[in-house]
Amino acid sequence: MRLTTVMSWLVVLAGFVFGLNYLLNGPGAAAGFGIVDPDGYYIVKGVRDLAYGLTALILLLLKQRRALGWVVLADSIIPIGDCLAVITHGGTVGFALAVHGSAAVLVLLTAALLLRETAPARSQPALSH
Repeated sequence: MRLTTVMSWLVVLAGFVFGLNYLLNGPGAAAGFGIVDPDGYYIVKGVRDLAYGLTALILLLLKQRRALGWVVLADSIIPIGDCLAVITHGGTVGFALAVHGSAAVLVLLTAALLLRETAPARSQPALSH
C-alpha cells in the first residue's frame, strides 16, 4: 500500500474521530481543542466553511465534476447539521429552515444535478439484425 494512501486514510479517520467526539462529547472535545474564549467558535466555523468552499473550488477548477458531486453530497451534512443545531439550541424552527434548511436543499439539489450530469453511460444492448 502506498504511503499517501495510508496518510489519506488517517486524514479521513481523524475527521470522523474529531467530528464524532464533538457530537458525542462536546464539552470534553471543546476542552481538548484548547479554545477558552467562546468567540473562538467563530474562527472554527469560518475555517470549516472556507475549507469546504476550497475543496469544491479545487474540484470545479480541475473539472472533476463527478468527484465534485460526491463531495457536495457528502458536505450537505454541514447545513443539515447547522439546521439541527439551531433548532435544538434555542433558535427558531422558522429561522433554521429558512437559512440552513434552504442551504441544505440547494446543496443537495446541486449534488444531484452534478451526479446526474456525470453519471456513467449505461451500456445499450447490441442490436441484432
